[in-house]
Amino acid sequence: MTAIGVVGAGAAAAAATLAVDTAVPDADVTVLEKSGGLCGRAATRRHDDLVYDYGANYVKSEDERVVELLTETLDAAGLVDASEPIYTFDESGTVSPGRDPDGHKWSYESGLTQIAKRLFGRTDAAIHRRTRVETIRRENGGGGAWTLLDTDGRSWGPFDVLLLNPPAPQTAGLLAGAEWDDDRREALRAAAAEVPYRAVWTAVLRYPFELDRPYYGLVNTDKNHPVGWISREECKAGHVPDGESLLVVQAGGEWSSAHYDRDPAENVAELADLTADVVGDERLADPSWTDHQGWRYALPEGSVRRGPLDSAEAAGLYCLGDWVVGEGRIHAALSNGLDVGERVAHSM
Repeated sequence: MTAIGVVGAGAAAAAATLAVDTAVPDADVTVLEKSGGLCGRAATRRHDDLVYDYGANYVKSEDERVVELLTETLDAAGLVDASEPIYTFDESGTVSPGRDPDGHKWSYESGLTQIAKRLFGRTDAAIHRRTRVETIRRENGGGGAWTLLDTDGRSWGPFDVLLLNPPAPQTAGLLAGAEWDDDRREALRAAAAEVPYRAVWTAVLRYPFELDRPYYGLVNTDKNHPVGWISREECKAGHVPDGESLLVVQAGGEWSSAHYDRDPAENVAELADLTADVVGDERLADPSWTDHQGWRYALPEGSVRRGPLDSAEAAGLYCLGDWVVGEGRIHAALSNGLDVGERVAHSM
């Protein structure tokens, strides 16, 4: 029986696990996830009668395999579509109907984390949450099985194949301290470290009234405004009570980096003011309830060099995620996960 270790339980890891389990059902897959949740930045929270996707906001229907995955392979119950279009705004905050409806914008009534939950739920993988991997080790002088050590001193493995799903900077950090005596380790570490990332600081703003706007979301296309994205969770069925509004406001990269460690209350207040200006409703400066989240490694702004990836795969180590393909979208992560899972299965 082939043993596979997976670090991280993001969307790509979930898709890869399903692909492996489908092709090689007797494979033994162990997933170690540092947080208490699944699906990485495709994250969902609940508060009272609210459900909201506060990282990634939806899955685009741009990849045929991902469309088939969500609508046919997985249970489509509870799949919801934000059908309203996405408008744009510029540096001055001027809003324009700059984008046609771009296909489906899917989530679930219970949130985007359902993607990973449903993918993993179709497999026999053992998932261990709140387990942070600290050290990667290759046995027998770099030519044997893989083992993983977590921050509590526990050892996991041995594994014939290892999949790494964390963002590129965190993958590079793991590889920097890996006990793997091989030139391929440093080549892969350097390649992962080169991938540029954009931070995103998110404010979630609740209001006891419903906005009358023709759009689901607003995106700053020139990237010169402090706010990068505003979306209306009430456009997703089952997320917000009737007669209310919940806005997910994501700051642009420069603003997020400059304010990342500032008092969250100050960040939320400033983003609420900016949102009121862009949307054109002064009531939005005074939300009735708020939440927030900083994503230090939110969006890759480039892809990794293919050569070091291919060399590492020959040694049984695979990297996967949106940063591998250089597109910070859930559909890209899912598609990459399917590709990697199929290559792993073929190698077995």
